[in-house]
Formats: sequence, C-alpha cells, structure tokens
Amino acid sequence: MDLSERRAADAAAAQLAAGVAAYGLGISESEILDRRRGSTAAAFARQVAMYLCHVGFELSLARVAMAFERDRSTVAHACHAIEDRREEMQFDLWISALEAMLRKAPAPGAPRELAQ
Repeated sequence: MDLSERRAADAAAAQLAAGVAAYGLGISESEILDRRRGSTAAAFARQVAMYLCHVGFELSLARVAMAFERDRSTVAHACHAIEDRREEMQFDLWISALEAMLRKAPAPGAPRELAQ
C-alpha cells in the first residue's frame, strides 16, 4: 500500500470512527470532522472519535492526527482524556460498546459483486 492509499484508508477510518461517535453522542459527523473546534459537545465527540480511531483501528497517534487534520499532540491529549474517563464504570461500558461497533465493521474494500 503506497502512501496515498494509506492516507485514504486512514481518512476512511477516521470518518467511520466519527460516524460511530456521532451515533453514540447525537452530534453530526460533519461537526466532528470540522476543522474548527466547534461547541464543547462537538470537541468531546471529536476526542471520542480520535480515541476510537487510535484504539479500534490501531493507528498511531500521528496517523490519526493526519486523518483528522489535527496535531499529534491534540490526538494524544484526546486519547489521554478519554482513557482517564474509563475509570468511570458507566463511561467505560459506553466507550467499550462503541469500540465493539467499530471493530465489527467490515474491512475496507467490499467484494466486487457488492460494489456494483
């Protein structure tokens, strides 16, 4: 996989993680992926999406940062913030359910007969 293919795959992973976060939090996917910080709710949803992308797809912080068009330190902060909240039992159950949703997603590249 060349660099442009990897970046496209990472962007698709970020979009899927944003979709799962949007579903779980009732925030639009476009707000999560917006370049602006947005509301507090949108910023939190973006942190969740970045965390899910890092943990669910096992992407490095640098790759997640590139996919979300953010700085690596921003992604690191988001992941630490979400990880710290996992000590809360209800939050841990909730984020675990979102991770499970993400991990059950089919691998990119539908079989040719489905794509037609």
